[in-house]
Amino acid sequence: MTSAAVRVTGVIEASAPGKLFLLGEYAVLHGAPALLTAVDRRARVTVVVPDAADAANDAGWRFTAPAIGIAECSLQSDGALPPTLDDDTRARLRVFDAVRRVVAKSVASAPPGLTVTVDSAAFWHRDHKLGLGSSAAVAAALTAALAAAHGLSLTQEELVRRATDAHRRAQGGTGSGGDVAASCSGGLITFTREWGAAAGPRLMPQHWPDDLELRVVATGAGSSSTELVGRVAEYGRRDPRGHAADLDRLAALAGQAGPALASADTFLALAEDYFDALIDLDHHAGAGIVTDRHHWLRTLVAANGGVFKTSGAGGGDVGLVFARAGAGARRVASALHEAGVETIPLGFGGPGAQLADSRGRGADDDGDRIDTEGAS
Repeated sequence: MTSAAVRVTGVIEASAPGKLFLLGEYAVLHGAPALLTAVDRRARVTVVVPDAADAANDAGWRFTAPAIGIAECSLQSDGALPPTLDDDTRARLRVFDAVRRVVAKSVASAPPGLTVTVDSAAFWHRDHKLGLGSSAAVAAALTAALAAAHGLSLTQEELVRRATDAHRRAQGGTGSGGDVAASCSGGLITFTREWGAAAGPRLMPQHWPDDLELRVVATGAGSSSTELVGRVAEYGRRDPRGHAADLDRLAALAGQAGPALASADTFLALAEDYFDALIDLDHHAGAGIVTDRHHWLRTLVAANGGVFKTSGAGGGDVGLVFARAGAGARRVASALHEAGVETIPLGFGGPGAQLADSRGRGADDDGDRIDTEGAS
């Protein structure tokens, strides 16, 4: 994200990538680091700012987001949701409204007559949404675009803070913020959540080992991250000691993520250990993080020299397959293909939130990539 807002003849275009949690799930909610990568499925936001002569002071905003079923919604002159809006549409506009409120706190008044379009279709696969952090990507791109429309110039740190604030508001205060951070920064990062009103998250860029490959596979129907996290929290209320022991184990492993990237062997061993710890947490919590299909995939991948683990809250959507580059990765890929397991075509480690420059470029510039043989 550049520090200067970019305006092109009244049209502002911003985009931000989705993400994958590679390690640190659940532990990150309690202060442990998490390892995340940006993916090449991007949320795209276009804001048309009319010339002052073309927009009356009381002209309302228009909002369109086809992927969430909103063909066009008329809003108030500052973008606020009209009081007559039905509950279903209001719920679909949670992220937009939270971003609008956060951006509005930094300006005296909002420009009237904006037309806002959000395209998150890239996060859908066949008939369901993939667990790639679409709402976080939308929050990041919307924050960048609306800030520019209001004449604000944000540093990456400011973008992370504001987009995280908005996303947490939209989610009712839940979540670590790691997904938003990855959408804003792009690349491969370790993320640590900081506590306190003045604290911000810590992001550290990481380097993917040359001898390690990653692919993403379909693991079933999607699941509610909020529900899964809620069940783990309920386990903490039911058995505080057991919950603390499980989270301490996960946190100790998550802390090794950065050093483990030194080689494929060290990372594969850590990923295996982390998934073991997640399985134990899930068994104790009865949350449904790890499904029967996950166990089957783990056995299949392990028999061919790789490591499988869930990504994020678990429970469905997508899974991660790690393997040594070269012959090892090809053997795992062949086994998955023969078993009928679908690989989701994804690129990894690309750029974070961006505003297009005057030539319309910016959102698709190449970034460092994680090796993913046959997956793009």
